[in-house]
Formats: sequence, C-alpha cells, structure tokens
Amino acid sequence: MRIAAFDCGTNSLRLLIADVVDGTLTDLRRETRIVRLGQGVDATGEFAPEALERTFAVAREFAEVAAEYQPEKLRFVATSASRDVKNRDEFFAGIFEILGIVPDVITGDEEARLSFLGATANLSGAEAPFVVMDLGGGSTELVLGTDDVDAAVSMDIGSVRLTERHMPVESPDDTQIRAALTDIDAQLDQAAQIVDFSAPRTFIGVAGTVTTITAGILGLESYQRERIHGAHISVADIAGESRRLLAMDRSSRAALPYMHPGRVDVIGAGSLLFARIVQRFETAVAAAGGQLDIRISETDILDGTALDLALTSS
Repeated sequence: MRIAAFDCGTNSLRLLIADVVDGTLTDLRRETRIVRLGQGVDATGEFAPEALERTFAVAREFAEVAAEYQPEKLRFVATSASRDVKNRDEFFAGIFEILGIVPDVITGDEEARLSFLGATANLSGAEAPFVVMDLGGGSTELVLGTDDVDAAVSMDIGSVRLTERHMPVESPDDTQIRAALTDIDAQLDQAAQIVDFSAPRTFIGVAGTVTTITAGILGLESYQRERIHGAHISVADIAGESRRLLAMDRSSRAALPYMHPGRVDVIGAGSLLFARIVQRFETAVAAAGGQLDIRISETDILDGTALDLALTSS
C-alpha cells in the first residue's frame, strides 16, 4: 500500500511517502519544512495569521509532491500546538482546501503510541524495555514499553515553548537557564508518577531537535541521516553539546553546517530539555542497578503514522 503521511507539529511540517509491504516501510520521499505553526500559541492561545500562512504554503508544496506519487491513503496528524488553540477551525479549513483531508488532532497518548511504533519498528540489537522520547516544539512524549506501550506521558513542554517562556534571547544567562530547568524538573516529576524512569534499558531519542544535537556530537560537516540513525551517545555528550549551544550567539548556531535555519532560535532550549531528561533517566536506572543505552533514531511519529495507516486500512 502506498501511503502519504503528514506530521504537523509546533515547529515543523513533514511529509513521508512510502510503500508499506508486510509491515515494512520503503521510503519514496521525505520532506521537512520549519513552519513554526505554534508561534506565540503558549501566550495567546491562537494561531498567528503569519504562522497559518507559512503552514498553508508548505502544505500546497507537499500536495504537489504527493500528487506525483498517487498514494492510496493519506493521513494528516497534528500535535501539540493544534490541541491548544481557539482558532483551529481556520487551520482545519485551510488544510482541507489544500489536501482534501481534515487534520487529525491526536491526543498525547496517541502521539506517544505512534512515536513508539515508528521508533521501534526496525530496531535491532537493543535491549528492552525501551523508552522513546519524542522531543517536539510544544510537547515532549515519553513512552515506555517492549512490544507495545506499557506507559506513556505527554509533557506540555518543548523547544519552542521553553524558548518563548524562558529564553527569548540569543544567549540565555544563568538565571534564565535555571528558570527553564525548574520548569523542566516540575514536568519530569509529574511524568515520573506515570512512567517508571528506572525501568528502561534502551533510551531512544527521536525528532529534529534530537537528531540535530546528535549531528553536533558526531561532528558532522552536513546533516547526514544515515550517520545519525542508530548512533550511540552518552549523557556527558548531550550535556556538553547543550552547554556549547547555549553559549553560542545566534550567528554561530546558524553557521553550524548541519543546522536547519528554523531550529537556530530554539535549539538551545531543546538541548537543555534533552540533556535533563536523559540525566534523570540515567540516574534512576543506575540507582536500580542497571545501565542505560542511549540511541538516536531517524524514524519516529511520521513513520508510525504511515505504518498505522497501512495496518488499519488492510
């Protein structure tokens, strides 16, 4: 079955066109554009007109791409930002006019399930249980499981929200960083009541913030998906890269050869969130006498959406 899956988050709009045979995806086309749909949503509760227009412009582009491949099924999932707004009917109408499908605003639990499905679909050599962390612009999901989801939580925090709340400057100072960490820890304290931080043996990080930080850790001269996928990194690696990014000014971050222009303003806050989450998990696992293997995956909710659409349509 040929599938076109669209994932619209707080920061990016992505497209995957793939053939699905016996539960295995074969990519035909992947595209990502930074649209910052969630611009200002945390403060205003509404989509900004310019954010909607950016998103619609990319949707029109993606509609043309999808038409070339003639997919049998399409699904457009919308996540954190779209749950929170008062004017989402305007968003729905615009996407329906362009693509002929109504966006599916999924719950945090559904987002977690699809992220877990995508991240673990072709995982080899990793020890269960797994925890998948999907670090988005507006929310971050933590999903624990082995063959299926055992526990999941969606935290109302991500790279864009953290930036807008605490770090709307080029280089945040110690006070801003401490305020962000206090916010992160409060969210993690609540999450730990739902997801057992000591349970996983493999931590899988997904989404653009995570893969971009990994490109920096690996010292890549360009964004190389094949090098990033499956990479093993450490808590110390992530913490060091976070400190480096937070100390940079905007132009220095923009000059990094693997950095997407749309992530320049939010990557510092995202790195702080990533570093804190893995630190909390590693500490809990070690206290229980275990070791945590940290891996990075280029397959995520987009792949999970495509797989799920094929499975439910067969």
